[in-house]
Amino acid sequence: MSSSVERVERALEQAGLVPRVRALAQSTRTAQEAATALGVVVDQIAKSIILEASDSQHLLLFITAGGNRVDLAKAAALVGGAVRQAKPEAIRQRTGFAIGGVAPVGHLEPLPTWMDQTLLSFACVWAAGGTPNHLFEIAPDRLAQIANATTADFAER
Repeated sequence: MSSSVERVERALEQAGLVPRVRALAQSTRTAQEAATALGVVVDQIAKSIILEASDSQHLLLFITAGGNRVDLAKAAALVGGAVRQAKPEAIRQRTGFAIGGVAPVGHLEPLPTWMDQTLLSFACVWAAGGTPNHLFEIAPDRLAQIANATTADFAER
């Protein structure tokens, strides 16, 4: 098993959950691929988007519904300064995850985190489990809790 998946499972266990990270045969790198593979609507996929604070280069995690994108102006207002898309190499080095498999938990370093309120309209959502082929199911309010996320309006459709 991948060390990335193991980190996600440990984070779930430490939160008091029984980790059920599921491996799929097909890619779940995009929200649409994941939704199709699982037979759910795309907004039930909790995407982990990593941004970078322009002034400090601190990484920031925005968990959004699969059909939404992060509105950079809204994200900047939440953060209190300009933000930009983080570079893939910075994401991998500082979170331990590659693009397409970035989980909302189990990062190498803690990240300030916000969660799209759209996710709260579902009984369960699916999030990346550490690789582009691993996912786990979780109640969105529990996800917000274990990711230490502030629920906010930062998404655009």
